[in-house]
Amino acid sequence: MPVEITDLNVFADIARRAIECRIKRGKGNIVKVKARTKRYLYTYKTTEDQLQDVLNKIQCKNVVDVDKKAKSEKT
Repeated sequence: MPVEITDLNVFADIARRAIECRIKRGKGNIVKVKARTKRYLYTYKTTEDQLQDVLNKIQCKNVVDVDKKAKSEKT
């Protein structure tokens, strides 16, 4: 089961040791940033407006935008 983190500073520490971070855009204005570590999948919910600030704060090794990747595979 994924673990939802509500504090950005805690999520930034987790994302630093993550193997991969994924960006998943949901319905409306909600965006989930997911950090995969060896043991858990951590999620952080934010808005589309605050996404760039969140991405600047986290230091993940590999950031993948899932929605853009899925669109490019369909064409």
